[in-house]
Amino acid sequence: MEVFLEKINQLLPVLGIDLLVPMAGATTRDAPTSKLLYCEIKGLKATGFRSANGFLVQKGSEAVASERPSSEKWPWTRNLRQKLKDDGVLSEKGDRLLFTKDIEFASPSAAAAVIHGGHANGLTSWKDANGHTLKELEVV
Repeated sequence: MEVFLEKINQLLPVLGIDLLVPMAGATTRDAPTSKLLYCEIKGLKATGFRSANGFLVQKGSEAVASERPSSEKWPWTRNLRQKLKDDGVLSEKGDRLLFTKDIEFASPSAAAAVIHGGHANGLTSWKDANGHTLKELEVV
């Protein structure tokens, strides 16, 4: 039953359902080093970790400046990136975007999509220091 509930807790936020998410819970902003994950693309690096409400990308992380062609098929990525720019969370720094503060996303895939500039699978995009994907880590 615990495994079932754990999977439900992982799946519901990805679907945008916050039924089992605590309404007023403090998010731990400092992840233990062993839980820190990395998302790399085109020489850019972002760091983050699983949080109570989804996935937190840390301040100082980098994202690509231009969107992928897949952002035409899934415009929510482009819209979210623009909102983050408008809110000052993402700022342009040369040929890249820089996260100016910690930001929590509903899922690892949403975070990876913003970093990659288009559709991305967060379970395979985020890896630990040893190169193990989030998918591999969550199976254990």
